[in-house]
Amino acid sequence: MKDAFPAAVEHLVSQFARQPGVGRKSAQRLAFYVLSLPDEDARAFGQAVLDAKRQTGLCPLCLNLTDIPEGRTSAALCAVCRDERRDRTTICVVSEPRDAAAIERAREYRGVYHILHGVISPAGNKSPDDIRIRELLERAGREETAEVILATNPDTEGDTTALYIARLLQPFELRVTRLAYGIPIGGHVEFADAATLLRSLEGRREM
Repeated sequence: MKDAFPAAVEHLVSQFARQPGVGRKSAQRLAFYVLSLPDEDARAFGQAVLDAKRQTGLCPLCLNLTDIPEGRTSAALCAVCRDERRDRTTICVVSEPRDAAAIERAREYRGVYHILHGVISPAGNKSPDDIRIRELLERAGREETAEVILATNPDTEGDTTALYIARLLQPFELRVTRLAYGIPIGGHVEFADAATLLRSLEGRREM
């Protein structure tokens, strides 16, 4: 069967459809929107994607997104890790950078972060070796860490990941806590409002 649209348009639709949570119809709407842009705006959109890829890296300490300074090939420390006012004895472990951003919006947490870049997921073919657990253990061993807050999502994969990490941290004699369930079961940290995140942080429990 012939494609419904010209080859270039089909390719654009397929690229949008590859993104998480974007179905075929949404991909078509996004493609048609891009096609409707003036040439200057379309170039600016494409350039923004390329610039974000070239100029963004991972913080060498917490693995959050941060800038790659012009003229350098490696990323700088992120804003949180650079901030000398942060409490470096407390590490909040989250699945993705967007989760750290959500907690920052609550403006109550004053510790630092560790970004796993995923969760343990047999269905998604992600094992413990595929996420950044080793780096967390290295930090817990060499820094003056007193508490690790496990702030993965309160769903099956998030809970599995939190329990796995909690067991690995037992030899370090740290306080290991889990966010309280102010976040609903099956919910996601990035979508929680500031008040809910604050209640979750305040009501965290020992693992």
